[in-house]
Amino acid sequence: MAAGAAGTRAVLALLVLCSMAAGAAGTTGFIKSPLSQKRLTQDSVELYCEAIGNPIPEIQWWFEGNDPNETYAQLWDGARQDRVKINATYNLHSTSTISIANLTGDDSGMYECRASNDPDRNHLSKSPKVKWIRSQANVFVIERPEIATGLAEASGKLTLSCNISGPHPTVTGHKWIHKEKVLQEDSSPAAFTSYTIEGKMEEHSGVYECVFEANPQIKGQVNISVPPQVTAYKKSEHGNEGDTGVLTCKNPSFPAVTTWSWHKSGQGRLDNASGRYIIKSSGNKTELRILKLDIEQDTGDYFCNGTNSLGTGDATVNLRVRSRLAALWPFLGIVAEVLVLVTIIFIYEKRRKPDEVPDDDDGGSAPLKSNATNHKDKNVRQRNAN
Repeated sequence: MAAGAAGTRAVLALLVLCSMAAGAAGTTGFIKSPLSQKRLTQDSVELYCEAIGNPIPEIQWWFEGNDPNETYAQLWDGARQDRVKINATYNLHSTSTISIANLTGDDSGMYECRASNDPDRNHLSKSPKVKWIRSQANVFVIERPEIATGLAEASGKLTLSCNISGPHPTVTGHKWIHKEKVLQEDSSPAAFTSYTIEGKMEEHSGVYECVFEANPQIKGQVNISVPPQVTAYKKSEHGNEGDTGVLTCKNPSFPAVTTWSWHKSGQGRLDNASGRYIIKSSGNKTELRILKLDIEQDTGDYFCNGTNSLGTGDATVNLRVRSRLAALWPFLGIVAEVLVLVTIIFIYEKRRKPDEVPDDDDGGSAPLKSNATNHKDKNVRQRNAN
């Protein structure tokens, strides 16, 4: 990271030195120039330009079409029915990007990046002392070839296919892409490609893209569309009385759900107007919030229903509402068990103690007294003998 930061500082320092040198010479220079590109109709194109000088130069974009009688015309942000977007920054040096969306054949031609730091460069009556420097790039817009797509289901398999049915650039390979993941690729030059999936349509719905590697790249799209495959996030939910309950359903299939609804068993359709229910839905997810849960009113089965252009689907969520004291039940159970155990121990000890107390009349103590008397008599006789 330190090496990268040092490299960045070195590049900036070099740019500043170059800018000072350019300013001393009274000129402007390009760091990066736009590159010529090929594109298909309905695609987009982006051109990039960087210039340096002191003072920092202004960058403009100009265009000349393929018509022999057409001359260069300046392009502005929002031109061509807002299909042209121009972004520019001026910090140490000048950078500018022009992008054109939804290309047509009329967008083919020469695009010119112009840069100048002359104070009179835009004056209407004065000629600039320093001319605009220019860098050009050609954009070739080719008519998009037609792609015939197909989807077949047989023997538990799905077969997706794409076929270019008109004139097209040379193909060098193919790719199949789903959710930005490459599923299959090859280097065949054919104008036809297919991809096979094991399973049912409901399990693999979505948008699949077939890509023909060419210059420019050609893309087609195969959609596997099914009715909503609605599932509950949790089939059973629990909530405490007085809290807010949240029930969620989702639809992982394609296309997205256009209309969501919630119903309760024995009550009918729920809506936000009731005040206690808040429903929030998006294309593939819906959420039901129930305010101030009540054991009597809110316990039961709830049904979420999703509809799209191909049909409907639903799922069931069971809601159980617990009393606020329910959280104390485990603790109270433990306390009860302890009390029972202490009581049993106390009763047991109370009954056991009388049986274990020694009896004063027990004859086992007599020999001890006899031995003590004998020892005393023996000691007396020994003293008299002495």
